[in-house]
Amino acid sequence: MPRVLIIGSLEGELGQAARLARARGATIAHVNGVTDALNRLRQEGADVALCEVMHDVGWLVRAMQSERIQCPVVACGPEGGASAALRAIREGASDFLPLPPDADLIAAMLQAAAGEADAAHGMVVQDPAMLAVLARADQVARAEASVLITGESGTGKELVARRIHAKSRRAPGPFVALNCAALPESLLESELFGHEKGAFSGAVAQRKGKFEQAEHGTLLLDEIGEMDLRLQAKLLRAIQEREIDRLGGKLPVRVDVRILAATNRDLMAEVRAGRFREDLYFRLDVVRLRLPPLRERRGDTLPLAEAFAARFADLNGLPARPLSAAARAALLSHAWPGNVREMENAMHRAVLMAEGPEIGLEALDLAEPCSASSAGRTPAAERRQAVAACGSTAAPSPAIRSPASQPPGSAPAEFAEGIAALVGRSMEEVERDLILGTLSHCLGNRTRAAEVLGISIRALRNKLQDYRALGLPVTAAPGYAALGQ
Repeated sequence: MPRVLIIGSLEGELGQAARLARARGATIAHVNGVTDALNRLRQEGADVALCEVMHDVGWLVRAMQSERIQCPVVACGPEGGASAALRAIREGASDFLPLPPDADLIAAMLQAAAGEADAAHGMVVQDPAMLAVLARADQVARAEASVLITGESGTGKELVARRIHAKSRRAPGPFVALNCAALPESLLESELFGHEKGAFSGAVAQRKGKFEQAEHGTLLLDEIGEMDLRLQAKLLRAIQEREIDRLGGKLPVRVDVRILAATNRDLMAEVRAGRFREDLYFRLDVVRLRLPPLRERRGDTLPLAEAFAARFADLNGLPARPLSAAARAALLSHAWPGNVREMENAMHRAVLMAEGPEIGLEALDLAEPCSASSAGRTPAAERRQAVAACGSTAAPSPAIRSPASQPPGSAPAEFAEGIAALVGRSMEEVERDLILGTLSHCLGNRTRAAEVLGISIRALRNKLQDYRALGLPVTAAPGYAALGQ
């Protein structure tokens, strides 16, 4: 579970939030103010920080940005304190947690911080193919060897990595995960290896990287195939020599960390293409675990669907309803291109849309079947998969369909109609509606919405802050409190 930094007094309702988080398995650290919080983040890091709105949230966010510290800051305050909450969001807080805290909101916050698809309920596995993978994972857990976890997006690679850590001798130590695809090269290097004071503009103090934060524990390098070749060389040395060099440092730092790596790419193909170092590949590939896509573990389809249905019914205060025979048949025949992640969104939508005593076929609203593998997809294809993972059921909007395949002057009528609907509107308005509509379609999941839109999480967050400041409603992820709803 994630590492949570509490900023403020533990004597009141914030302390209650801390106790709820600890009861859910989170590791809790506490400081009294934002200056101490910044120092703590430099040295130990965190997966999420909860900060009382009485403190200067904006100063903390700006200081973290200047020092390239990646950690979402959640502002906490009385539920009726709309002005303080709005100010914190405008100043860079990623979300607002009303106090006194709700146990379900805390659970959702921890789940999002951990990046787990079903953290609260554990892994639902009955299919022999997946059971065999987990048995092998348990077998190698107590070893010290590096493990390479492969599989399509949404198959649960991080969940398996956390399982390995939990069953290893390093379980008392930290589990630290880093998404190598989410950060530019310059920031990724600092995140991995840390930096000394003065190493670059904004480096006003020494900061430990993920290697040092994971000391005596496990470091998961997610999307390792996206790492730049230069950083791959530095990573290889760190693994071989068990020491790292901070940016701007003069002496190496010894580290004791077990490395797990995850990817949805064919790394050997990347090696042949010259995009991944062969020596690093073999250093990581001591033990390989391939997670089967959901279409190859049909025995898990209905158990997962039922578990998600029960979870989202409870989360939304709705009665638990069984799946109809037609819905069960549709679930079994669907190809699930977005894997478990797509299943999660589909069942959440079905729970909300269902009418009557059962969850029927009309509530599922599944995407068209697709069995293509994600390996080797173009960015456009990846975005199409992201749309499927969000539960899209329709073809692209006529307004954004390309008429390139049509002879000049013979664009389809629906394309012309779509363009006509946009005439007279500003680019800003069209962009705003597209972003808010996509976020709503993805049930408030910012990561998936950014994938669909083809923009960075940071760009999406900045846009949403602007929209909130205008008083526009912004869809929040399940269980999260969001302003303007």
